[in-house]
Order: sequence, then structure tokens, then C-alpha cells
Amino acid sequence: MRFIGLVLLLAGLLGHQPVWAQETARFTLSGTVRSAQGEVLPGTSVAVPALSTGTAADSLGHFTLRLPTGRHQVVVAFVGYQSLTRELNLTRNQRLNLTLQSSGNELGEVVVEGSGSLEQKLQTTQMSVERLTAAEAKLLPALFGEVDLLKTLQLKPGVQNGGEGTSGLFVRGGSSDQNLVLVDDAVVYNPAHLFGLFSVFNPDAVQSVDLYKGGFPAQYGGRLSSVIDVKMREGNNQKTIVSGGIGLISSRLTVEGPIVKNKGSFLLSGRRTYFDVFTRQINKASEGNPDFNPIPDYYFYDFNAKANYKLGAKDQVFFSGYLGRDVFGFGSQGGFDFNFSWGNTLGAVRWSHVFNKRLFLNTTASYTNYKYDVTNKLDQFSFNLASDIQDLTLRSDLDYAPNDRHAFKFGAQFIHHRFGVGRLQAGSADGRFNIGSDVRYPGVEGGLYASDNFKATDDLQLEYGLRLSGFQSGANRYAGLEPRGSARYSLTPNTSIKASYALMYQYVHLVTNSGATLPTDIWYPSRLSVKPQRSQQVATGVSFLLGKGKYLLTNEVYYKWAQNQVDFKDGAQLFVNPDLDTEFLFGKGWAYGNELYLEKKQGRTTGWIGYTLSWSKRQFPPQRGTSGINEGRVFFPSYDRRHNLTVVLLHKLNERLNLTSSFVYTSGNPTTLPGARFGVQDVFGGDLSAVP
Repeated sequence: MRFIGLVLLLAGLLGHQPVWAQETARFTLSGTVRSAQGEVLPGTSVAVPALSTGTAADSLGHFTLRLPTGRHQVVVAFVGYQSLTRELNLTRNQRLNLTLQSSGNELGEVVVEGSGSLEQKLQTTQMSVERLTAAEAKLLPALFGEVDLLKTLQLKPGVQNGGEGTSGLFVRGGSSDQNLVLVDDAVVYNPAHLFGLFSVFNPDAVQSVDLYKGGFPAQYGGRLSSVIDVKMREGNNQKTIVSGGIGLISSRLTVEGPIVKNKGSFLLSGRRTYFDVFTRQINKASEGNPDFNPIPDYYFYDFNAKANYKLGAKDQVFFSGYLGRDVFGFGSQGGFDFNFSWGNTLGAVRWSHVFNKRLFLNTTASYTNYKYDVTNKLDQFSFNLASDIQDLTLRSDLDYAPNDRHAFKFGAQFIHHRFGVGRLQAGSADGRFNIGSDVRYPGVEGGLYASDNFKATDDLQLEYGLRLSGFQSGANRYAGLEPRGSARYSLTPNTSIKASYALMYQYVHLVTNSGATLPTDIWYPSRLSVKPQRSQQVATGVSFLLGKGKYLLTNEVYYKWAQNQVDFKDGAQLFVNPDLDTEFLFGKGWAYGNELYLEKKQGRTTGWIGYTLSWSKRQFPPQRGTSGINEGRVFFPSYDRRHNLTVVLLHKLNERLNLTSSFVYTSGNPTTLPGARFGVQDVFGGDLSAVP
């Protein structure tokens, strides 16, 4: 002890400290980032450039940093908002409530030019992620003036559309049912209106959309190809605002305001098309024309609601709701009546609790229902066909950041499914003819996960986790371990290389006979011969920050292979079939490609250029008394695209006027057309070459 004391004394006299005495005290800087209207801004970059460190606000706008004691310049940036700096003298743990002004307003604080989210994308371990705000989507050209977030995502590399003008998504060679679509943690099973022409997301009610194409964080599960995480706006907590618009095919109205100023807010937003208003007038004007065929009615509507309220300094509750319907049909025409309706109903309640500056808990209970209903009546005969899926979900997520090197996440999820595979009712008015069938299956799905974002060194950052998932339907039980991992290494302050791996299980399957997003698609659980789908994906890439942080250039290469892929036999009976599992065929698939992406988010001219070179293949060998698909040979599915080039440019002329443009070039769809068909006693099939 005397020796150590002597060394410390000599070091002090010489003006130096030994290595073990040079450790600087560190403190926690935490807080929340919101807009001037009180909305949280998830994904906001909070950085300390002098230390080459930073973080991104989570889905609730919370952030945490561990910094050494002393003076620091903290830079806060978010797309569409003015960046700001805060000068801090950190001598203890501090918590900040930061407010960002819209880029259209002037800031009273110091405004700095920084790379913002581009620098954050360079530094984060997460790869294969695209973030889109509703403000960005509204600037892009839109079909009939209807802003569509899913169509905007189609302009990102690695994402293909399901058909010209449709909003369906096929991500990195996956099918449409392999996308997990969430709205405030509630699942959306059919995210489309008008047979896929428009999505269900009203841009007036949406804050942001995150698209995960690979390297999936451990908290997500249940799908193979992508996660589309949609966050709704929270509403203005300062004043009441009414806004809306009248378009070529729909009108919108949004009301938002405070419940109690600075403590809670609400948002109500509705949208409705009016095709039916015009078609009814056309039908009425042509009633006397014997050669006129009446035009069917069609319209869709959706309604979004969100509210939040602060119970105290550490507790806040949120409510989110969505109701959407498509209605199509003929009115009564000579005893004939036909109606077809489908849509989603969602509801979610979330409780957010802050234990301390390092520990956060979010618990969410949600309800999801998707259904379609076809009703047909001709004179005295009626017919009804329907299908639906219902989910009750409870999940809890715990965030713990003990220091600046680790950020842990733990969570659990429980889902109770109810699959209405098909309901058929038919009969006559006099009751002499009456048939019915109702095929339903229960299902229970669960998941446990843990992950850690570990900053090993200033240059090396790792994110790794493990998810345990399981599913039960009747006597059928399945479970699987899903390891996830990603890494980022900084070669220079402006260059990073990244790599990721993810294994995923999918326990629910979409039964469909089309590449379009049809409302008659049926969701079916893993049971009997239908095993869970399984996929693995590896990806690696390099990112460059160019032009003093104004441009981000990324190049990613991926390879994905999948087992237990599901298709069905030729001539399969898909509707109201109690033995539907016997109609399925099972195979495997591969997808691989290269995605090149250049993005600019600063200045008067912004936008991106994306190019994807990709392959998607599937193989279904002979089975169940069939020759498989394509006689068991490898084939390209309809959503395979070899080349896909997108160019998006936005130029700001002034505060109120913007010029925008988009260009898309894509390869055609692989298609096999039948040479001919013939029928014998109403049984169709065969080949003309077989006829003697």
C-alpha cells in the first residue's frame, strides 16, 4: 500500500497519472425526442461527433448514452426536421426532453449541418433496413393522387411488386404471405384495398414505416422474408387541428388535438372513396336502355384512431385502432343480388413504464380480425361464403442499457389464433333445400427472445440474439430456435462493412391461387401434414459516406434458402374443404442477389437510386400421387425479377413547391401458358396430345 501511495504521489508531482488512475467517470445521458406537436420521433439520431459515438431513439422516442464527464456537443437529427445541437457539461446523470421543429419552421436554437440519419445508418449494426416517413411519401408522384406507403417501399432495392400498379410486396424472393405487417404491434393480414391497387395505410395517420429485409432483430418472428413495422402518429398535444383533402377517387379528414395539454393527445383520421356515387348515377341514367349492363357498386373506407395519456412521470398509456372495409356488389337487379365485402379490424393498448434511466418496459395487448364475406341471392335461393382469422396477442418487451457498451432486450409474446378456413351456407327460402359447412381450427403461438447490442470497440459493434418460438393446433405441436446475429466494423470514419444471419420460422400459411392480393385468400395453420416454413438468410455489405456526409452508398449481397415451402395441387379444392391439408404440396426455395443503393437526404435536391440483380427459384418434387410442380424440376416463381432499377428525385423550389419524379425499369414476369384445354363430361384437364 505504501508503494502504491508513493507511485500516485510521484505521478501527481510529475503531472501524470498511471494507467489505472486515468479512468474517467462516465454518466448516463437519456431522454425523449419529440416534434413540436408532441409526436415521438423514433429513429432520431442522437450523436456526439467528437467521440464518434451515438445512438438512435427507439420506437417510443427514448434514447440512452453513456458519456465521460465533461463538456460535450450533442447533435440531434431526424429526416424532415431541423437538426439541433445542445452544449452539455456532464457532471452527473442527466435526462433531456428534446423538441425538433419541422424543417419548414425556423429554430431558435443553433442549427447545424450534419449527416443525420445517413451517418446513423452507417454506424448501426442493423443492415437491410429501410425507413420511410409519411412526409417523404407524400412528396412522391402518386396514382390518382393517392399517396401509398407500400408502393413507395417498392421503389427500394430488394422489393418487387405483385403486378403493375398494385401494392403487393415480394421481398428478396419471398412470397406475399412471408411479410409480417404490423401497425403499432398489431398484425395486418391483408394490407390492401381494391384487389391490391391501394394499401390500407392512410398517410395522414402514419408517422413512419420500417422495412426489415434481413438481419431481423430477435423481437420479430413469425414470417420468413420481411417485417413492415408501421407506427401511427400520436396527434398534436398543444392545439386542435383539422385537416383533410379531396382527391380524384377519395376524400380524407383528420382531427387531432390535446386531451390534456402536454399530458395526452388524440388523432382521428378517416378516408372514403366515392366510385359508387358516380356508378349509381350512371346506372340510374341508363335504366331504360335494354343493352346497358349495370356497373357494380364499389367503395372502400378506413378509419384510424390513436390516443395517448401520461399517467405520471414514469407511466404512459397508448390506444391504437383501425377499421377498414371494401364493399363490392350489385344492387337488386331482377331478383339477383350480389355483395362482397372484406376488411381488417385492429385494436391495441400499450402501457409504457420507465423504471429508471436504463430500464424501460412496454406491454401491449392487441386484437386483430380479418374476414371476407360473399353473399349471393337469386329469387328464392341464397348463398353465403366466408372466411376469417382472429388473433388475441399479449407481448411484453424490456429494454435494459447497463452501460454504453451493452443494450439488452428481453421479451415474450403469446398469440391465440382462430382460423375460419371456410364457412358455407346455401338454401332456399321455403326451407326445402339447406346445406352448410363451417371449418375452423384453433392455434396458439408463443415466443421468447433475448438480444444484446454490444459495442466491443469503437470500430466493432455486434448485435446477437436468440428467439424460441412454438405453435400448437390441436394435437400438433412445433417449436424451433431462431438465432440472429449481425456485425458492423468501421474501416474508416466514413466506411463500414456489415454482415448478418437470421433463421426464421413461419407457422401460418396463405392459401392463394394468384400473385395478386385477393380478399378471398385463406390463412391456414401448421397442422397434420402442413409443417412450419423455415428459412435462413445471410447477407454482407459495405457502406460509404460520401460528399462530406451528404450521400450514402451501400452494396449488399444476400443468399436465402427455405424449406417446407407451400403450394397446392392442380385443381385443388380450396374453399370450405375440411381436408384442405391434403391439397398441399411441399418443396424448397432459394433466393440470392445484389442490391446497390445511393441515397441523398440533404440539400434542395434529394432522392435515391437503387438497382437489384436477383434470382428466385423453387422446387416441388413428385409427391402425393402427382408429378409435383414443373415435373419436379426447379422453376422461377411469378415474382422472380432479374433486374430492377429505380430512380427517385425530389427538388425543393421553395417552402410550398416541390418537383418530384420517379423512374422504374424491371424485368418481366416468368410465365408458363397452357397450350390448350379440353373437357370430357364437365371434367377439365389433360393434354391434347393424349387424345387419339
